Amino acid sequence: MKSVVKSITLSALALGMMSSALAAAELRFTVWTGNQAHLTMLNEIAESFKETHPEVTVRFETIPAGDYTQRLTFQLAGGNPPDAGWMMEDAASTFANAGVLENLAPALNAAEGYDLADFSEPAMGLWRGDDEVWGVPFSTSPFVIFYNKDMFDAAGLDDPLALAARGEWDMDKFQEVAKELTEANDAWGFEFKDGQGYDSRIMHALMPPIRAYGGDVWANQECGFDKPEAIAAVQQLHDMVFTDRSIVPPGENGDFFSGNAAMTINQISRASLMADAGFEWGIAPLPTGPGGEAPVIGQAAIVVFAAGRQKELAAEFVAHMTNEANVAKMAQFFPPARNSVLSSEAFTTSNNLIPAEQMEVVGEAIATGNVLPSHERSPQILAAMRPRVDALWRAEANVEDSLKAVCAAIQPLL
Repeated sequence: MKSVVKSITLSALALGMMSSALAAAELRFTVWTGNQAHLTMLNEIAESFKETHPEVTVRFETIPAGDYTQRLTFQLAGGNPPDAGWMMEDAASTFANAGVLENLAPALNAAEGYDLADFSEPAMGLWRGDDEVWGVPFSTSPFVIFYNKDMFDAAGLDDPLALAARGEWDMDKFQEVAKELTEANDAWGFEFKDGQGYDSRIMHALMPPIRAYGGDVWANQECGFDKPEAIAAVQQLHDMVFTDRSIVPPGENGDFFSGNAAMTINQISRASLMADAGFEWGIAPLPTGPGGEAPVIGQAAIVVFAAGRQKELAAEFVAHMTNEANVAKMAQFFPPARNSVLSSEAFTTSNNLIPAEQMEVVGEAIATGNVLPSHERSPQILAAMRPRVDALWRAEANVEDSLKAVCAAIQPLL
């Protein structure tokens, strides 16, 4: 009899251990940030998920931005999918059409007090179709000009925010002040986003001026790089790089955040790098151009992968991560797509490094801007563009011919 009781007790213990093991779960979540302030905030949100899911931990896995989409593709193809992760706007159509993204609508609609309708319709445009939702935007972040006010003062120039307030901040003024700043300071006048405008950030370098001139790159399945507006915009950049020598050229290092460039283009998530900048700085809107004001928005969403092993749990975490309270928390770094947060004082005062009046620049750009272009064949298009764009960034390059070569390469893919 004792052996039977002992056997039953051990069996119950084993079942309890199995139940406990099954209950515990780790979600693998890919991101492209290694910024400690970002990761601290993300881990705080993951910790708050334990209030309703005490058995769940979330492991954030950083993949460098330049390699992110390619390495994510390899993981999916290799049978090693993350449960959830960030996704860039240029990959949205590719991944959605490939059927690798889970429909989040059921989980979002089931989450108490979620209110999916609170998300801006334009902001959701890349991420939904019919009754399906493939991703929830967590960052609808316009590009802005970061400027070193100390360098502007040293050159005796009004800063971009003051110029914009007077309606004088346009592409011609941008070129003029970049040259004067280069001459007045031992630094470059302007640096492309993260110093990567010639490689992984090609579109971030080209889109703002092209749209300011009234052009586009691929609208209505037609290449726009060879149109007069795009040619004029890129010619101006080329002149600034090779004639004025005011933009950091290929092969040179410039770092706005270390004080080696007077201006750069970026998003407010990078403001976290400015806490110990050692100089006075600010943000301003992009310069206007012949096409008028044309804010450019970079967007990223949170997705769940259909091949993941814990899809339902991952979808519940996405609903938690993008509820109103957590969107407000993330707004200090990532401008929200939730109307209730974007229109609140909580947003304009969310970043203690950026004054409220400068955060208003961000809100206005979200309201009037357009997201960077996306296409279901974006990876192939960017790969086809790369060698033709590389040829553009030479002092002797003919800009018009180079851009025509870009169109010849990508038009069949459009």
